[in-house]
Amino acid sequence: MAKNILHIITPLTHISPFDVNMALDAGYDATIPYTNVSVNEITGLVQDVMFSRSPRDAARTGVFIGGKDAFLALDMRDAAAKALMKPFEISLFADPAGSFTTAAAMIAVVEKILREKKDRGLRGAVVSIFGATGVVGIASGVIAALESASVTFVGYDGTERVARHAAEIKRRFGVEVTAADGSTAEKKAAILQTTEVALCAARAGVRVLDAAQIAAATKLLVAADVNAVPPPGIEGLDLQANSAPLGNRSGALGVGALAIGNVKYRTESGLFKQMTESKTAVRFDFRQAFEFARTLA
Repeated sequence: MAKNILHIITPLTHISPFDVNMALDAGYDATIPYTNVSVNEITGLVQDVMFSRSPRDAARTGVFIGGKDAFLALDMRDAAAKALMKPFEISLFADPAGSFTTAAAMIAVVEKILREKKDRGLRGAVVSIFGATGVVGIASGVIAALESASVTFVGYDGTERVARHAAEIKRRFGVEVTAADGSTAEKKAAILQTTEVALCAARAGVRVLDAAQIAAATKLLVAADVNAVPPPGIEGLDLQANSAPLGNRSGALGVGALAIGNVKYRTESGLFKQMTESKTAVRFDFRQAFEFARTLA
């Protein structure tokens, strides 16, 4: 029987050990690294992978796209998809820095809490994303906006960078994302005054929102943080919190990094398993990751 082989492509110097471990534990027999890859090299690599196996074994062959740039990973996945030819089609999975599966998990957990505890969904929810220039923040924003939430990207250094990301999201996905200036504590507090869902996706070990800001956010329903490195992005939020009361704010519920991480882990692992077990080629990015994470949350 042909082996399950995963070819991992990244524009960075190294592939992620996290992804290697996940893929092997999920059922792949081997992971092959390709580093410092540019988007114009994707077609040649993918077709080399594809034509080296018979159509019978095509589904046992996968290409995983990593890196730390959400838009570049999507461009690479699109280039890979265009390079495929029947009946040799292989499976594709884009998850740069684990961001797509992390974002999918965070939004899925928040959505579940909104439905079960607040009797509402994401549609129309006022969502503010702190750390929105990173890959998790960008992916979270796109998922929430596609679910008809009202999304704001909060820039810690002003609006220039988050506005560029918002414009790119509109160009690619046709959804509106607003940019806001969160460069001072006062400006973040003002944003929180109208926020119903606060998502923190900032760098590890960075405190984004303090207890006083959370306490003053009278409309806040849910706050989630993906940072597991002390201090947490949201002051007073336990890493394992899963719809736990947040601080002294009556009604606000918190979701910690480990609660999100549990769903993220099972999402990435589950998608890898689908790749190894499917009889036909599959294609995954944040959209499919979110649909799967919903079943796990």
